[in-house]
Amino acid sequence: MRLITLALATLLLLIQYPLWLGKGGWLRVADFETQVNTAHKKNAELIARNAKLDSEVRDLKDGTGAVEERARYELSMIKQNEIFIQIVGKGQAAPPPPVAPKPPGQ
Repeated sequence: MRLITLALATLLLLIQYPLWLGKGGWLRVADFETQVNTAHKKNAELIARNAKLDSEVRDLKDGTGAVEERARYELSMIKQNEIFIQIVGKGQAAPPPPVAPKPPGQ
């Protein structure tokens, strides 16, 4: 009777090996699930970044507001008859003065 119990326990362990450590085992499935979740998070970040870039491109193509905003921020440009005031904090160097637009015809 002891021999049969030992044989059945051995067969049970042999059957369990592929389930846990085999090619399609639970450990490998858990690892793949982790990889899939990481890929989903990265895809969500990339989708958000692409949506932001698409919105910016669409705004640059269609509207003048984004172009004006960029010119003001990056090039320190101002409109004609507009007063530009910039407050510089302590320890900051004063930036160069903004470029005044040329009157038409010159």
